[in-house]
Amino acid sequence: MDSDFLKDNELIANQLKEFADKAMDYAPKLALAIISLLLGLWFISLLGRSFGKLLSKRNVDPSLGHFLVSLSTITLKIALAIAVIEMVGIKTTSFVAVLGAAGLAVGLALQGSLSNFAGGVLILLFRPFKTGDYILAQGEEGTVQKIDIFNTWVNKLDNRRVILPNGPLASGVIVNVTAEDVRRVDIPIGISYTSNIDKTREVLLNLAKEDERILPDPTPIVKMVAMADSSVNFTFRVWVKTPDYWEVFWDLTEKAKKAFDKNGIEIPFPQRDVHLYNHQPKA
Repeated sequence: MDSDFLKDNELIANQLKEFADKAMDYAPKLALAIISLLLGLWFISLLGRSFGKLLSKRNVDPSLGHFLVSLSTITLKIALAIAVIEMVGIKTTSFVAVLGAAGLAVGLALQGSLSNFAGGVLILLFRPFKTGDYILAQGEEGTVQKIDIFNTWVNKLDNRRVILPNGPLASGVIVNVTAEDVRRVDIPIGISYTSNIDKTREVLLNLAKEDERILPDPTPIVKMVAMADSSVNFTFRVWVKTPDYWEVFWDLTEKAKKAFDKNGIEIPFPQRDVHLYNHQPKA
């Protein structure tokens, strides 16, 4: 019994010695890994704050800036974790391979969502439009109410809401109606062939001079563009500040009709000449 007890004590002693040897071998690696982890986390946090300030100075959309900072810090933390595990002596090759395969599978499963996500990043980064702009895109038009990472929310003129996926939106044609401070108002005008062309031009230009919303530069113009079947057609072009566009368009159209009536300028309507022939039967 004493011999068995001694053998057990000897076995335990050997195991403790082996454990102590391994601990001594791993202690420097573990200490280095812990120090590297702490320093790495501090550096990543510092880098994230600096990156956020840089994006803020560049006037990057706050939602996009927050997302980019989070994405970059998460990516760096994953890389740091893999490096720390390698320092301890644990092989991470198979772990990285599994992580890559999982990422590929998720990417294929979420292909449409990732496309919208990428489109949202491009829209928020390059800013082809912003909240409050009136845009035409993807067969829809309206005022942009909100831009998130996957969709853009647009309110139409009748206040219906349209949600546009950012993927097709970013890769398609976008017309930003309110991007510039000024816009040109084009009003088509038709007068009869018996009306005076010079008088018509004078009346329309006087209307432009009398309206304070119309900008003097570029100069308002009235040009004859066609001699149609029943009318002589003009285009009346003036420049206004973008918010005044529709009010000026409506007001000038009404004022032009009243001014034409006052000055004897006729606005024609389609007419046809009908000739009647009386054919007498031959005897």
